[in-house]
Amino acid sequence: MNKTRTALGIKPSDRLLVARTGQSLLQFWEQGTLVKSYVISTSKAPPSNASGSLGTPLGVHEIAERIGAHQPPGVVFKARVPTGRHCSELSDEEVAGRCLITSRILWLRGLEPGINAGGDVDTHRRYIYLHGTQDDGRIGQPWGSGCLLLRNADIIELFDRVRTGDQVWITA
Repeated sequence: MNKTRTALGIKPSDRLLVARTGQSLLQFWEQGTLVKSYVISTSKAPPSNASGSLGTPLGVHEIAERIGAHQPPGVVFKARVPTGRHCSELSDEEVAGRCLITSRILWLRGLEPGINAGGDVDTHRRYIYLHGTQDDGRIGQPWGSGCLLLRNADIIELFDRVRTGDQVWITA
């Protein structure tokens, strides 16, 4: 990670998220000290940076946008806009096999041209987020379509601690 950042001229951020897809683990580091670890879910598909792959993208990213501050836990987002409905209010037909985006969104931007930025590998254009979901009980299992999923309480806690520009390293 440090070699990649140096080669790209990326200055390390004070806060760093390290996502280990194979372990379903997200670590939050601040000033070089591990603050907390979270259980996560990643894609059912193998990790992939390619558009249309539905895989979780690897490499160095940053938090491009923080969406959903002050929204109630469990609120459902559609196109990054809160719907005003809690995930428990949706019918089985509305949820049916879907992984909802709930509580908060941390939208990622890849920082490695040709790896996760630009062209057919652009993480931001793929709408890859860290976000909550309607079924906290499934966290820890592969689930979803490329995003990093956290329990609603965990994404809210993390959202309050990170800032736009903080780096996220996703590794297998």
